[in-house]
Amino acid sequence: MAAAAAAAAVGGPQPPQAEMTAPGLALDKAATAAHLKAALSRPDNRAGAEELQALLERVLSAERPLAAAADGEEAAAAGGGGGPGAAEEEALEWCKCLLAGGGGYDEFCAAVRAYDPAALCGLVWTANFVAYRCRTCGISPCMSLCAECFHQGDHTGHDFNMFRSQAGGACDCGDSNVMRESGFCKRHQIKSSSNIPCVPKDLLMMSEFVLPRFIFCLIQYLREGYNEPAADVPSEKDLNKVLQLLEPQISFLEDLTKMGGAMRSVLTQVLTNQQSYKDLTSGLGENAYARKSHEKYLIALKSSGLTYPEDKLVYGIQEPSAGTSTLAVQGFAGATGTLGQLDSSDEDQDGSQGLGKRKRVKLSSNTKDQSIMDVLKHKSFLEELLFWTIKYEFPQKMVTFLLNMLPDQEYKVAFTKTFVQHYAFIMKTLKKSHESDTMSNRIVHISVQLFSNEELARQVTEECQLLDIMVTVLLYMMESCLIKSELQDEENSLHVVVNCGEALLKNNTYWPLVSDFINILSHQSVAKRFLEDHGLLVTWMNFVSFFQGMNLNKRELNEHVEFESQTYYAAFAAELEACAQPMWGLLSHCKVRETQEYTRNVVRYCLEALQDWFDAINFVDEPAPNQVTFHLPLHRYYAMFLSKAVKCQELDLDSVLPDQEMLMKLMIHPLQIQASLAEIHSNMWVRNGLQIKGQAMTYVQSHFCNSMIDPDIYLLQVCASRLDPDYFISSVFERFKVVDLLTMASQHQNTVLDAEHERSMLEGALTFLVILLSLRLHLGMSDDEILRAEMVAQLCMNDRTHSSLLDLIPENPNPKSGIIPGSYSFESVLSAVADFKAPVFEPGGSMQQGMYTPKAEVWDHEFDPVMVILRTVYRRDVQSAMDRYTAFLKQSGKFPGNPWPPYKKRTPLHPSYKGLMRLLHCKTLHIVLFTLLYKILMDHQNLSEHVLCMVLYLIELGLENSAEEESDEEASVGGPERCHDSWFPGSNLVSNMRHFINYVRVRVPETAPEVKRDSPASTSSDSLGSLQSSRRPKVLQRENSGTAQVFSLVAERRKKFQEIINRNSNEANQVVRPKTSNKWSAPGSAPQLTTAILEIKESILSLLIKLHHKLSGKQNSYYPPWLDDIEILVQPDIPKYSHGDGITAVERILLKAALQSRMNKRIIEEICRKVTPPVPPKKITAAEKKTLDKEERRQKARERQQKLLAEFASRQKSFMETAMDVDSPESDIPMEITTAEPQVSEAVYDCVICGQSGPSSEDRPTGLVVLLQASSVLGQCRDNIEPKKLPITEEEQIYPWDTCAAVHDVRLSLLQRYFKDSSCLLAVSIGWEGGVYVQTCGHTLHIDCHKSYMESLRNDQVLQGFSVDKGEFTCPLCRQFANSVLPCYPGSNVENNLWQRPSNKSIQDLIKEVEELQGRPGAFPVSISSETNLSKEMESVMKDIKNTTQKKYRDYSKTPGSPDNDFLFMYSVARTNLELELIHRGGNLCSGGASTAGKRSCLNQLFHVLALHMRLYSIDSEYNPWRKLTQLLEQMNSQLGNEEQQPEVPILYHDVTSLLLIQILMMPQPLRKDHFTCIVKVLFTLLYTQGLVALSVKCSEEDRSAWKHTGALKKNTCDAEKSYEVLLSFVIRELSKGKLYHEEGTQECATISPIAWSPESMEKYLQDFCLPFLRITSLLQHHLFGEDLPSCQEEEEFSVLSSCLGLLPTFYQTEHPFISASCLDWPVPAFDIISQWCFEINSFTERHAEQGKALLIQESRWKLPHLLQLPENYNTIFQYYHRKTCSVCTKVPKDPAVCLVCGTFVCLKGLCCKQQSYCECVLHSQNCGAGTGIFLLINASVIIIIRGHRFCLWGSVYLDAHGEEDRDLRRGKPLYICKERYKVLEQQWISHTFDHINKRWGPHYNGL
Repeated sequence: MAAAAAAAAVGGPQPPQAEMTAPGLALDKAATAAHLKAALSRPDNRAGAEELQALLERVLSAERPLAAAADGEEAAAAGGGGGPGAAEEEALEWCKCLLAGGGGYDEFCAAVRAYDPAALCGLVWTANFVAYRCRTCGISPCMSLCAECFHQGDHTGHDFNMFRSQAGGACDCGDSNVMRESGFCKRHQIKSSSNIPCVPKDLLMMSEFVLPRFIFCLIQYLREGYNEPAADVPSEKDLNKVLQLLEPQISFLEDLTKMGGAMRSVLTQVLTNQQSYKDLTSGLGENAYARKSHEKYLIALKSSGLTYPEDKLVYGIQEPSAGTSTLAVQGFAGATGTLGQLDSSDEDQDGSQGLGKRKRVKLSSNTKDQSIMDVLKHKSFLEELLFWTIKYEFPQKMVTFLLNMLPDQEYKVAFTKTFVQHYAFIMKTLKKSHESDTMSNRIVHISVQLFSNEELARQVTEECQLLDIMVTVLLYMMESCLIKSELQDEENSLHVVVNCGEALLKNNTYWPLVSDFINILSHQSVAKRFLEDHGLLVTWMNFVSFFQGMNLNKRELNEHVEFESQTYYAAFAAELEACAQPMWGLLSHCKVRETQEYTRNVVRYCLEALQDWFDAINFVDEPAPNQVTFHLPLHRYYAMFLSKAVKCQELDLDSVLPDQEMLMKLMIHPLQIQASLAEIHSNMWVRNGLQIKGQAMTYVQSHFCNSMIDPDIYLLQVCASRLDPDYFISSVFERFKVVDLLTMASQHQNTVLDAEHERSMLEGALTFLVILLSLRLHLGMSDDEILRAEMVAQLCMNDRTHSSLLDLIPENPNPKSGIIPGSYSFESVLSAVADFKAPVFEPGGSMQQGMYTPKAEVWDHEFDPVMVILRTVYRRDVQSAMDRYTAFLKQSGKFPGNPWPPYKKRTPLHPSYKGLMRLLHCKTLHIVLFTLLYKILMDHQNLSEHVLCMVLYLIELGLENSAEEESDEEASVGGPERCHDSWFPGSNLVSNMRHFINYVRVRVPETAPEVKRDSPASTSSDSLGSLQSSRRPKVLQRENSGTAQVFSLVAERRKKFQEIINRNSNEANQVVRPKTSNKWSAPGSAPQLTTAILEIKESILSLLIKLHHKLSGKQNSYYPPWLDDIEILVQPDIPKYSHGDGITAVERILLKAALQSRMNKRIIEEICRKVTPPVPPKKITAAEKKTLDKEERRQKARERQQKLLAEFASRQKSFMETAMDVDSPESDIPMEITTAEPQVSEAVYDCVICGQSGPSSEDRPTGLVVLLQASSVLGQCRDNIEPKKLPITEEEQIYPWDTCAAVHDVRLSLLQRYFKDSSCLLAVSIGWEGGVYVQTCGHTLHIDCHKSYMESLRNDQVLQGFSVDKGEFTCPLCRQFANSVLPCYPGSNVENNLWQRPSNKSIQDLIKEVEELQGRPGAFPVSISSETNLSKEMESVMKDIKNTTQKKYRDYSKTPGSPDNDFLFMYSVARTNLELELIHRGGNLCSGGASTAGKRSCLNQLFHVLALHMRLYSIDSEYNPWRKLTQLLEQMNSQLGNEEQQPEVPILYHDVTSLLLIQILMMPQPLRKDHFTCIVKVLFTLLYTQGLVALSVKCSEEDRSAWKHTGALKKNTCDAEKSYEVLLSFVIRELSKGKLYHEEGTQECATISPIAWSPESMEKYLQDFCLPFLRITSLLQHHLFGEDLPSCQEEEEFSVLSSCLGLLPTFYQTEHPFISASCLDWPVPAFDIISQWCFEINSFTERHAEQGKALLIQESRWKLPHLLQLPENYNTIFQYYHRKTCSVCTKVPKDPAVCLVCGTFVCLKGLCCKQQSYCECVLHSQNCGAGTGIFLLINASVIIIIRGHRFCLWGSVYLDAHGEEDRDLRRGKPLYICKERYKVLEQQWISHTFDHINKRWGPHYNGL
């Protein structure tokens, strides 16, 4: 049968498959599959094979579905029944059946999985997946693990972090090429393949037949679906459509890969088998469809600018020319233009990018083989699949499928080769792509898996020319965006650079390719091939030169640029990523001597490229003025390889250096950058906008500095060490444009600088020289010394967190280079130089992170200002470091004054660079130093302390590094006479210091004072002239060289340059010379210059000594120390490191000079003997008044300011403590509203706005600044001590049943079910949830002042922290947040005192008075009828209070809007505030004292306002509970009369505290003390009875009968009414009349506690029952009457409070144990009133015994509210919640959050959970906290607070091991709970101070 069916299925005219009946079909498929499998298992299986082929051809034909898709796309979209959807489903079903060979597909999968030998995890993930990286286990820096493998492995103590994958990745667990085996997880610890059984042949037999067909079908779909996008319309849409249709097929393949190794190897066979590919896809068969498909494929190839090798024959003739032809810019000739990637559509697109004047430039093609770019030949399914994957721009599904196959080794190699083969094509697609970001990520997702493996990379390099391909592709990519360089010679420049404005650079499109290149260069074997291949090096230098001189800046001289381009980001990123990182990669392989050859290669080709560059930009000897580029990658390559050569490879430096002329050229541009930095900081580039400052900062910023400024300075150091020192020094001063300043004359004219920039440029030049001469980063420091120096510099600027230090220490940008952050050396150096300061909490609530601060010995010996200056991005950091240094010296008593930057001895120079020190011993520098010292002494303008500091530093450096000890004799011969015509005799600083200079000829403007003097005829010496002299023709200079030649820096420099160039080449380029010097000519007409001769008669030594006098302000202050103690010269005790100011510096220098030569010593003594007054005495004193060091004056001002600020801060602090502090009981200076002096008749208030004082009056009331907020903190109290934990597993859940709010809700709804509504609303309090809390800062203001203040706020749009329209403002005095004003009630204190006198009336009289007072509704000093300002304000504040909370928290009555509701709400406000104050005191009153909130308490005022409004609602005297409490009512039965009307609430069910507040608020205010006491006494009797009733219900039947008897016996004793036993027995007797004790079902027994009650335990129970009432009452009494609360122990709290409230009779003896019943004072006979109360209960329990009982047991002992307890380690929270799904949409939310109050899981900003425009967090904050929400954001570890309509980020309570937060989990280090912070958070929540303490609030617009 099966055979017949199969035969029928294959041949014969059958109806189309789809029409068969479904059940038959399924059976049929299985049967067919089984039959075929059997047929194929036979030895001769040809027939079976043909049969299967035929079947597959029909089932898997791509014709039908996609034809349908092409014809009727609508039908496809609608998923029409017979549409492609159905057919594809059908095909997949067939495949599954066939694979399973007739069995079930699921069983088949399970069977295959059993043979999975894979020891690799290989899990592939996409972007945003959370993965781990462990540096301890990783071999490759790209290693990553999925969370499961990470947690299964053992990584304790490792350096790991969690990260969110940006591009996607795959798990490397089990791959020993990428990670160490010790880190493998339990599942992937190498399985040996032996224990995996061999796969049975027949299991996968069908797969081998079916899969090729299936994959071919897929490829046909892809060919069919691809249409070349039209030039204008991007075809994203169509491509996505095709991909959606193919989703099931690709998913099917992906599922196959997940079946394990056995199936993967079958797939590999299929994908890489060239024969089956050829058979199926050749397109030569008779099948028309296949032919058409093949044509589409060829068209796609062609349109991609690629050729199919078969077509070579046609174009073959042009091949040889490809190497030489220039790449035409015209059109695109044929399918292979020489530049394949520019097809014509591309060309138009590029032209239209509006690049205006910048024309694109095309280069002539390299001699590289064109085939890399243009030829693709596909030989297998894998290759064509990848081709389409690229064409379709890397669909995620395809990428995942291709990556899932990687655990198969054979596949991995084949795929890598295929990937490399398509590399050029990938680049072209990437450039055209509209979604280049997504595509980049997908490319890297693949390539990082392939190229991180060194073995694989090496193999591909050898077999597929990987390096050639990569370099060529990069070169081509950049060639598409080149423009002509405008550097130097704009017209004739031949150099081209990349245009940073192009999308390619701006969007970083190149990064996938560059990152691949960096990745493969990190493998030593690959890098070596690169460094050995000269052709590649030439190409690479060519590539680097595209970046040389990009992003040129031209200084704007006239007006500000209109458009500030931000392209500089792109330029810096490009240089770092495309040039520097590959350079670091290469350098990391040049560490040993054997690698010298590589360095020579790089240096050689680098110099060639530089020479070409100089030629191309037409450079001779002068840089063009006013332009600078920060990008010189060629210079930096050269410098870094030189440094490496000397440091690690022991190469001889001179063997890799070029000739002098080249060195001169090399130094020009780096020097230009240094000068431009100084110009930018002197604000000379201000017209270029902010971006130029941005560039200057980026250049020195930590991620860039070691690839930018460090190599530049090193290169300059190398040049300086090999060039003529005079030439170098004069070049520096000329570049910095300060040559004209260096004249002895007091006035000069600078042709190139404005006067205001001169000083900072001079400082810049000197600072640069100091850095150049003292920096040793590349001149001999070891890596650890460098790390230490960098760390010290950063710590000296500011204390730093661990992560910011990691970020600020410039590390080698290439990850494989050695010093990894967090590596051993980093931690050990850190612990050596810094101390850890643990995170602290300031009372203001601002949270500090854990910081590292320099150790004292670091300040003492290692603080290096030079390093600090080099590394500061902001100039202010240098000042900050100096301030910290000063503070340290003051504190440690080392130096009291204002110190100068300390002088530090440097590490010794590497011998190769000894020449650098010649700079310190050249005449030019000595002339400059002499001139500057002279000018400083003479107080010429524009010189600062900084200049002097640098000058002395240079002199000291020179003395430290003097060449050889000069012999004194040689110098004395000839003496000064011999060299009268020049400045100094030799070049040694030591001898030049003592050389006297008598006369100097200067060129000065005619207006200068020097002109008037007659010039002495005797000697004349040179002058350090100004630039003008250089402009006189050179011949003239030569002539008068015999006479008084004017020495000019510039002329000297030119002469030197001339000599060198002539020596190097005969034709010195004379023609260009004049042109360059013309550019410098002065604009405008300069005043006439004339020559004058100055009499100087000073030497450097004499100037120094006079300077000492000047600095110390005393004549003859310097006395040579060795005259007293000759030892100093023998054993000089000069420390390596010295603190002090200018005076000490001068003394140090003079001592060193004397040490180095006897002659100097003698001369110093001589000078000191001639008591010389400083040069021009009059002038100096005048100047001292005028300019004695502006700097010092500034410093003094700064100190004064600091002192003032400190004073102000301390005042503010003390003010804050008195006025603001949340809990500081020690400061009880009450800013009390009422003053305490009895003689004052009325309370006086100060208005903080108008400043007037006075009483609050009816027509001009004063008010307290208050903040009203709804609060549910009380509702969060629970009755168990065990704190609730945050749920971290599915089992843990938190239920809100046991919260205070829930219990009170249940009680109220129970009462409302059975009793009259109006009566219920008087029996309880609300406000446990959403109660209104009122707090004040204690400041008062006139209400009219406040209104005008609000008006002004409304007009001032700046303040957006709060919403003025909602009435919010900040207190004008202390800036505390507030939103209302509470009017102060006019009243006098004296009256208050009268009210407090105890009267001797009996309790009965008082009860009467109370009742009468309650009955008089209008008995209020303010008659409500008369509308005064005060009453209006009281109305409005009441409205505010009502609007503070939501309606649902106000309306509990069944009839909406009933007055009872308002009544309930108002007394509950009082209750809420009292209860909250109790919680702030810790839940009891043991601490006593004035209230902590006393100084800021507004309860008194609040009571007045509430009382005023309560009086509006008079209670019908019938229902006034007061009567039930104090009178025996006759008609007991009348209540039961009318059944249909609900009864009132029995008095025993009333909440006593609520009754208290009702009674008091119903009384006219101010209240009399004795009335208050009377009310309390009466209510206590009720409370006590309630306690007895509850006790009786709680105990067992036996106990009850026992007590009933014992009590009855004592009933007739004298104080029976005050004995709890008697009362209890009476209660039991009364209640036994009803059904309360009956119906004790078995279920009840569980709730009854089995404990036996002893008298002690009963007494304790009763006391605990009454305590909450006593506490609230005492607080109330304290606020109303201002009495202090006594403090006490917890045990005696009851007795102390009861005596304080007047419940205890005064004569009460405290000897015997205290009994609570003794406080009772019954107003009427106890037994009568109790039986009356019990009767009410009995009549209720007749019908509802259960409920009656439940209502009697009230839980009164609530514990303090707490936030949920959090786990120790953050990871436990993160792992559970970040994958948890949203309850609404069952997706994983993007920003999950969890409420820390109740543990609810919410989506932040999640649209799925939005309800009426409110997002879930906001909604939850209203439901859970009445507007206050505290959420932990799972993905950020940060806590966010929502308060009403505002929110703020509070910070994190989880810190890492270094005490730092990790917001957004960017660093991914393990985080641990910080208990202190969590306590602070909880404290702020409970005390409602979020608004005051957190400063950064913003509106959330309900969007959170």
